[in-house]
Order: sequence, then C-alpha cells, then structure tokens
Amino acid sequence: MICAGKRPVGAESYDPVVTRTRWRWAGALGLAAGVTAALWGVPPWWCLAIAVATPLVPGFLTAVVVGAATPGTRETDARDQMSGTEFEDYVARIARSVGVPVIMTPLSGDWGVDLIVGHRPNRLAVQCKRQSRPVGTGAVQEVVAGAPMQDCTRTMVVTNHQFTPAARKLAERHGCELVGGDELPRLRSTIRRLTRPMEPTST
Repeated sequence: MICAGKRPVGAESYDPVVTRTRWRWAGALGLAAGVTAALWGVPPWWCLAIAVATPLVPGFLTAVVVGAATPGTRETDARDQMSGTEFEDYVARIARSVGVPVIMTPLSGDWGVDLIVGHRPNRLAVQCKRQSRPVGTGAVQEVVAGAPMQDCTRTMVVTNHQFTPAARKLAERHGCELVGGDELPRLRSTIRRLTRPMEPTST
C-alpha cells in the first residue's frame, strides 16, 4: 500500500525548476556546438544537426556505461534458473577466464569447498550457493573450516542471491570474500585480486 504524500520507492520525482534548468543547459550546449561548427566552416545543415545532437550525447554515453556495467535482465534470469551444479560451472568458467587453474571438488567429501582456484600457496576456496533466499552463516562457516583441508589460504562464497547481515559480519571476521547478486559483475576482478601472490610480511 502506498501512503498519501509518499511516492513509491524507485519512482522519479518531477521538479519543474530542475527540468527547466536542464533544458536551458542543453540548449546552451547545443547552440555553442552549432556556432563552433559554423566557425570551422561546417555547412549550415551540419551545424544544425550538431546543435540538435550535442545535448543528447551525455545521456547516451551515460546509458552505455551504466548498461555495460550492469548485468542484463536475461543474464540475471539465466543465473536464477541454473541448478546448483550449473552455477558452479558458471563460476568456474569465470575463474578460468582469469588464467588460473580451477579444480572442481567431488560432490561428496568436499569439506564445504566447491572450487579450488589458483596456485599454491595462494589457493582460493570457493563455495557456490545458487538459491532463492539470502545465504546465511552456514556457508561461511563451511568454507572457512574446509579451506585448510583443501590446502587453501583464502576463502570466498559466491551466490546468485544476497547474504544475511550475520553472514556478512562473520565473513568480515574471518576475511572471507562474499560475492552475490549485484556484485557478480566484479567476480572476475575479485578472483584475480585474491589469487595474486601475497605480499611478504616484514618482521
């Protein structure tokens, strides 16, 4: 139910002052571009086209950048339709694209670790959780406990969903990396960072 006087979450507010200001800036930008083109000897019809198109460029570039950084609806839906094994394969493919070895552990006796990524002594233990509800502390506990059994020094949990606040708090305490939902586009860069050799500690 939407209460009177409140707009729905995600709805854009309309401010006539802001709108007029934006149109004025767009007009000034277009006029300046058209005049500049004329001074450079561009034909009049091209000057007009430049004046009209120039104000549209910032919005177009913003849409391109945001669209490239945001997973599309089809990609998100595809992940949500995967089985647990398919989601593991999906994460493994991303890890391999980084250029590091990936070991997929057996379905049983994996100590809570689905993937072993990277080279010793910087191997990363990954647990993959494809589910329809937020991931809780159990996944973090399992991968943190299982990492030494798989000769891994770093840990990560990856999910198509989100994590509970308790899971995030526990992961922070144990240095376990969490990647879920909206964070999946950065999975490749995160794996690359975590599988780099550790910096030597000074004594």
